[in-house]
Amino acid sequence: MLESAGDLDAINLYINSYGGEVKEGLGIYNLLKRNKAYKTAYIDGFACSIASVIVMAADKVIMGTNALMMIHHASMVAWGTSDELRKAATDLDVIDKASCSSYLEKAGAKLTEGTLNQLLDNQTWLDAQDCVKYGLADEIAGKMDPATEEATQRLENAKQSMMAILRQNALPKVPEKFNTQKTNAERLMAAFAKKKGER
Repeated sequence: MLESAGDLDAINLYINSYGGEVKEGLGIYNLLKRNKAYKTAYIDGFACSIASVIVMAADKVIMGTNALMMIHHASMVAWGTSDELRKAATDLDVIDKASCSSYLEKAGAKLTEGTLNQLLDNQTWLDAQDCVKYGLADEIAGKMDPATEEATQRLENAKQSMMAILRQNALPKVPEKFNTQKTNAERLMAAFAKKKGER
């Protein structure tokens, strides 16, 4: 689909998945990462297991207020001798580290490797606020983060103050020298009173 679409400015991903094959998920992740388009992932329901790794390829992750992400260590079914089982466990550690590095790359300074491993060990369900807190999501749909909300409020206040100043300055001002000027009626009455007094 990406090849047939050609050059794109933006890609929107809509995620609602329990996950699936690590191999397929890592392939999708890397295809998206290579694409130069700006990628926005919308988690509409669940982003579980390898589906949550795919989400990490996005430049911006937006979660619904009731959307959830579940992260855990990679798992596999193994059969064979004790040596084969030990090798399978070692292989799984490598696979797990490869897939889980995507979380750390997306989260940056918001998530340490120690905290991530604890979350993975516990097969953790994360709501939208948790994901924003750990850097696994950037925004909750319909809800601004506190810093953006404060900045928006300050902008609104500044706009209201400016409008008040403009309204005040827009009112025509009577020059000071004309503040005591009499109307034509007042002048006629004064002249009439003066003439009457002279008689």
